[in-house]
Amino acid sequence: MVKKIKKAVLAYSGGLDTSIILKWLHDQYDCDVVTFTADIGQGEELEPARAKAKTLGVQEIYIEDLREEFVRDYVFPMFRANALYEGEYLLGTSIARPLIAKHLVRIAEETGADAISHGATGKGNDQVRFELNAYALNPQIHVIAPWREWDLTSRERLVAYARQHGIPVETRKDGGADYSMDANMLHISYEGGELEDPWNRPHEEMWRWTASPQDAPDQPEEIELEFRCGDATGLNGQSLSPAQMLTALNALGSKHGVGRIDLVENRYVGMKNRGCYETPGGTILLKAHRAIESITLDREVAHLKDELMPRYASLIYNGYWFAPERKLLQGMIDDSQRPVNGVVRLQLFKGSVSVTGRRSESDSLFDESIVTFEEDHGAYQQADADGFIKLNALRLRIAGRKGRV
Repeated sequence: MVKKIKKAVLAYSGGLDTSIILKWLHDQYDCDVVTFTADIGQGEELEPARAKAKTLGVQEIYIEDLREEFVRDYVFPMFRANALYEGEYLLGTSIARPLIAKHLVRIAEETGADAISHGATGKGNDQVRFELNAYALNPQIHVIAPWREWDLTSRERLVAYARQHGIPVETRKDGGADYSMDANMLHISYEGGELEDPWNRPHEEMWRWTASPQDAPDQPEEIELEFRCGDATGLNGQSLSPAQMLTALNALGSKHGVGRIDLVENRYVGMKNRGCYETPGGTILLKAHRAIESITLDREVAHLKDELMPRYASLIYNGYWFAPERKLLQGMIDDSQRPVNGVVRLQLFKGSVSVTGRRSESDSLFDESIVTFEEDHGAYQQADADGFIKLNALRLRIAGRKGRV
């Protein structure tokens, strides 16, 4: 039996899936629907989403600019950890979901709604991310996940339903259904279509942000990024807000073909999935952040961060942003970033990002007087290394005498 719902807040993009869901919620639950569209830098005009919602009878429409909050409170804290899921994925979709869940719950409370709804499929990670984060913020909230209820279980059925009800469908030039995409200020992801076979090469026209590395400028471009407490605050001497910074880095990276990746990842629900991603600004930011950390972090602090990073990345990937363990890790990470101040110089060239310099006037632990190959005037006693090596070799020598090596 369908639970009686008076009002639901739908995470609404105006795209194929959520436009169908809007119609389906009206028909299936006979409830009022509030639409919430988050502007997190997806690069699309959002007013058409408002117009679409109005044509379907929606009276309460929320469209909110969350770009600064997204980068300041979600993207930047994640990058302080140098987070990569399975060594490659920069978590562009994952990190947006807790922000959207937060505002879904807030709007439900403001409008007196008794449910929220999303367009994530029953096979994917996003259903978990939306719902775990929503339940953490409002344990009593009811969630409607249409993909787990309806019989529109393929892209073909969705397209047929949309055409039956007069909902526009974006298609590729060859007439096929478009890729399943997710875009925000950090990245664009592509799934579905020919990408479902991991051997198939993506079509060049699929990529929407970045120039092909082969077609990128033939001359490299050098930039300087300034960091304060682990966050990028200045580009080429100009102070920028978090959202302005990521926007500028996206433009630079896209111009030079930086940030494309094609990978197969392990979803939380248990299956492997092939996806392609464009993360130009994030790719630059990660490279620069690791470079400034290399001269400002203590060795053991840096190594401990690297050991904990995979767990931290998995927490974000799997939907545990508001979980106590992620908050605990974040506190440690943020404390480590107090001395991460300075400037990194990078070169962008045909899909690559290279560090060409790093400096920190007040917080660098790099001591040229010790590391030099020239005369160090007694700053380091090389003879001390003899005892250091012998003490560290003691257990190995004992094991060797016992024939256990």
